[in-house]
Amino acid sequence: MARKKIPDNFYNKIKPCLYERIGKELSVAYRILAVGCGTCELVRFLKNRYRQQVTGVDVSSEKFPKRQSQSGAKGYVRCVHADASRLTFLQSASIDAAVAMWALHEIVKPDAVLREVRRKLRPRGRVLIVDFPRRSLAKRLWDENYYTLFQVRSMLKKAGFQEVRAQMIERHQVIWATALRS
Repeated sequence: MARKKIPDNFYNKIKPCLYERIGKELSVAYRILAVGCGTCELVRFLKNRYRQQVTGVDVSSEKFPKRQSQSGAKGYVRCVHADASRLTFLQSASIDAAVAMWALHEIVKPDAVLREVRRKLRPRGRVLIVDFPRRSLAKRLWDENYYTLFQVRSMLKKAGFQEVRAQMIERHQVIWATALRS
């Protein structure tokens, strides 16, 4: 059976579905850190849909929304221009969950960032990595250096996370990896 060609706009088409899936995965968390948040789109989605307190961090603030913090009945959003390997604006063990969507491959020192995220998670706090795998449409479209499923799993274990689970989803075009702080 021949594989259907994946259209170039595949990632834009699946983004709403991924946001929903991320929201469900992290729905029991209240304080969330979004690493490599870019325009804070996912941050605002989680705040509005799940009424969570979400802090987005990115080394580039060029794409941040004009209002970098918002609060109200539907949660709280804060977008911080910072290096995720030094989250000095957060207390240790102060967040319930962390997510990095389309960001791990962009991070210069992913091991340092994952260790710092682990330090900021409360015990049994969850981390979720959603990224492009090495052999995917993303490689053809953007030609960046992506990780394999094995590499992502290894990085999480090396950073000290437990119960590491990683799988390919969305026609093998997305890595979905979760782990817990012990």
